[in-house]
Formats: sequence, structure tokens, C-alpha cells
Amino acid sequence: MNRFLISLLAGASLFITAGCSSDSASNSTNTVTMATDSPAEGSAEHSGGHTYACPMHPEITSTKEGEKCPKCGMQLEHNDKATNGKTYEMKLVPTPAEPTAGQPVTLALTPRETGNEAAPVPLAVVHEKKIHLIIVSKDLGQFYHEHPEYTAGGDYKVTYTFPKGGDYVLFQDYTPVGSGHQLGRQVLRVKGPAYAPVKFKNDDLQWAQDGYQATLSFDKALTPGQLLGLKINITQGGQPVTNLDNYLGALGHVVVISADTEQYLHVHSSDQADKGPNIGFNTNFEKPGLYRVFLQFNHGGKIHTADFTINVKA
Repeated sequence: MNRFLISLLAGASLFITAGCSSDSASNSTNTVTMATDSPAEGSAEHSGGHTYACPMHPEITSTKEGEKCPKCGMQLEHNDKATNGKTYEMKLVPTPAEPTAGQPVTLALTPRETGNEAAPVPLAVVHEKKIHLIIVSKDLGQFYHEHPEYTAGGDYKVTYTFPKGGDYVLFQDYTPVGSGHQLGRQVLRVKGPAYAPVKFKNDDLQWAQDGYQATLSFDKALTPGQLLGLKINITQGGQPVTNLDNYLGALGHVVVISADTEQYLHVHSSDQADKGPNIGFNTNFEKPGLYRVFLQFNHGGKIHTADFTINVKA
């Protein structure tokens, strides 16, 4: 099994950055206002004070500076411009229409405004890319992270070769200019000899591959609805790795996906002065259940992908 790519998170929508998000696998328009001290009537703050919002979860807002998103832990940013109120979808067109394992397929992605599909939808650069395409096998045993490039035709394309046949889920993290973070999701069936599904059940907080080892830990019990500190320790040959390089503008990149592939979190590491061996994140699980955690880190000029399994208790 390819041990992967992811780049949180955005927060979508699929959970981790200074990060990205825990979102269900559909675009969310719910607004959550964080509890703040109520300003007095007639005060400057009450009448037109600044608001702050999460870059990955724009529905999370506050009137207090310095607050953090309860979904992904990102610092809320100054938000003078309201989102445009539009809704979006991502159109996927594979060529050939029925992909076959072992043969290249072109994946064309077109962001569209709902109800005005012919209008162009320019995208903002988030974590160094306009679209983060996450490809996972339906059993979550395989994970890949791609970045489609804009074409003169107005869409975004990437050429990809599926290693095995079977069902795959494709997620797209993207942010239209002037709007909030969006999450696209499609299921794609690939012809050819199918991958053998893996049934994940038990917690697995250790990963090892190519001489590297990674250990996942949390600062609290894994229960829904609370902000958690997530730490991943990385070693090579038993020695701490203290010279990690950034990947997509952060020291680490995490994607968290629920076993049914309906919950998705995209998280980047919190700001830190050192370069390892520990990478810190913040995240929040909205629902109990089994989740797969995919970490990507950059070391020695290569992107490495680690995977873990966790159970969030009710």
C-alpha cells in the first residue's frame, strides 16, 4: 500500500494550521459566533467594531482580537470584508470518463457559482496553492495529495494514475476570491484489479517507514466538541529530527477523515520557533467515531506521509 501524501486545516469542511478544518463533506453555511464579553450599549465596540474570523472556517467569528478557532486552532484574523454570500460547487470531469488503474487520467476541476454556473470563479491562494486535491481510497488505506494547475480553459487540471481499481473519494479544498473556504467531494470508480480493502479498527498512534518513525499524541481525552492539542514526534533511525523544512508554508500538514469519509479536517501546524522533532497542531472533532489521520512533512528534500488511526469516544 502506498503510505501516501493531504496540506489543516480551509478546516474544513476536514479537520487541521495554523491550519484547516473539521467539516462535513459538503459546503457549510452555518455561522458560529464565539462567546465574547458583551460590549455596553453605545460603546465603540458595540457600534461597528472590528470582527475576526477563522481563515479556514469563516463561519467562526468573534469581536475579540487574539481568539482562536475552536475547530482548528487557527488565530482568527481581522475580517473587515464580509463574504459574498454565494454558494459554490466543484465540477469534476475525468478524461477518459472511466479511469483504469495503471493508466493516466486527466482530472479537470471547475469551481462554479451555484445558479450562475457560467460565471468565472477566481480562486485565492491558500497555503501556497489554489486547490488542494485529496485522493483517498474508500477504505482510507491510500492517501494522495495533488495540486491541479489553472488552464486557459478556465478549469484546473492534473494528470494522475490510480494504482489500483476500486472506489476512491476526491476532496477539494478551495476558496473563491471574496468568499469563504469551500470543500468539494466526489466518489470516483476506477476500473481494473481492485485494491484489497483494509478494515481499520484499533487505535494506531505509531508509524514507521524508510527509517523514519512518528508518534501521535493528544493533550486531552479524545471526545467530541473540545479543542485538542495534537502533537506528532518525528525521529529518524531513533534520533530526533530537528531540521524539518516547511511544506505548503507550514512545518507539517495534516488531513483527518472519518471512516465513512463524510467528516473531513485539513490542518496545518501551529507557529513554532524550532524545526522539530515535535510538530504541534490544534483540532476539534465534531462527532465520535473512527478517524484516519494523515501527516505530511518535508525532510531531506522529500515529502513523507505518515498515517494513524484513532477512535473518538462519545
